[in-house]
Amino acid sequence: MKFLFLAALACLAVKMLAGRWPWELWGPNAKKAAEKRARNLLGLRADAGYYEIIDAHRRLLVKVHPDRGGTTDAVHEANAARDLLLARISSRGPDGRG
Repeated sequence: MKFLFLAALACLAVKMLAGRWPWELWGPNAKKAAEKRARNLLGLRADAGYYEIIDAHRRLLVKVHPDRGGTTDAVHEANAARDLLLARISSRGPDGRG
């Protein structure tokens, strides 16, 4: 009984600190969800290529750059989305398969 209470308490602590439940942070769905958020932020399809990602990132930076009324947090989020999607492409290999 004590173990269940501690496990529930740990789950609540992770939810409060990370904003997500522990099972949302780990596992195969976490990576897919992160890629989906990145694609939605950049406005891309699931099969977007290298140049499409770069172009979408540049267009987003024009909108969210601090010199244009945006925030540095938005720039960091756009950069992280670009990096995540580019890493997905490079892990598949040069031909996009993998």
